[in-house]
Formats: sequence, structure tokens, C-alpha cells
Amino acid sequence: MFFIVLNLCDRAMKIPDINECLKLLELYNTLPNVLQHSLQVQKVALALVDNLNGDITINRELVSASALLHDITKSRALKTGEKHDISGKELLESLGYPEIASIVGQHVYLNNTSPDAPLNEADIVYYADKRVMHDEVVSVDRRIDDLLQRYGTTPERYNNILENKKVIATVEKKLQPHLTKPIETIIASLLQ
Repeated sequence: MFFIVLNLCDRAMKIPDINECLKLLELYNTLPNVLQHSLQVQKVALALVDNLNGDITINRELVSASALLHDITKSRALKTGEKHDISGKELLESLGYPEIASIVGQHVYLNNTSPDAPLNEADIVYYADKRVMHDEVVSVDRRIDDLLQRYGTTPERYNNILENKKVIATVEKKLQPHLTKPIETIIASLLQ
């Protein structure tokens, strides 16, 4: 096993490297399409991190691992109906990755949606996930339309997805001032 260990608040943060993340995804029977989605989310998230202007500190390794592992229980959830953000968080906590677990637990619904809250790793993974439909990088509108069609099966779920669209816009506004380029320029560079 290879890990990147960082010391934060006098406590070591254990972060699996890409190979260990891929082994975990395999161990938990991640379907090929879910794996491809996760790889694309990681690609978007790292493109955002790599274009930060330096006025904020974001842990690149934490973003990378969290993006890769954000759907670690999604394949199982397709069979069981469980909420994969919650079960993914619980699984990663049990494996000793509390920081990653916290981010995975927020990739569907962010805990802190205040536009005044500092930008953090959870915001970046959340936003990156909302820019990837299946294995394709898409606009927020296209992603929301897809989510509405696939998951907006009740009025409550439909409205929650529409509310989430507002959160995505808030995160985008929070993210943009910290970037060296417009978000859409960064996203477009991934499509070439």
C-alpha cells in the first residue's frame, strides 16, 4: 500500500494514492461505467485545483482521492437502493479515511452552502461531480436535466435537484475568484 501522509492539526491525514484508490474501487466491485465517471470527476477536480491562483490552500491529494472514491458504493447502491453518499462516507470512515469520508458524504448535498464560507475540497469535488454526466464533461444545465430525468421521480426529489442547481451556482461563484482562468475555459481545455 502506498499512502500520502500529511500532518494537519497535529494529526496525520492518511490519503490513498491513485493506485490504492483504484484497488479500493475494484475491491468494492465498482462497475466500469461508475469507474469511468469517477476518473472524469477526478480529472475535472484536478484541473480546477491546478488552476487555483494561489490565494487559497487546497489539498490536491485529498481532492484527487475524494474525487476518485466519491462513488465507491454507487454500484452497490444501484442494487440496494441505499444512499451512496451516506454509505460511501460510512465505508471510508471504517477504512480510516475520515477526511475523504467527509467529502464523499457531501458530494450529493453540501453541508455548508453559504456563499461566504471559504472554498474547500468538498466544494471542488461536489462541483466536479456536477460537471460530469456518466463519463462526459458537460454543462451544469445538461447535468441537471439528466439528474431530473433519472432521479426526479417524485415531486420532492425533483425539487431537491432544482435546489441543488442553486447550490452549484453558489459554488461556481465562490470558486471563480480563486481561479487563474474562467471556469468554462478550464472545462473546455478538458474537451480537447
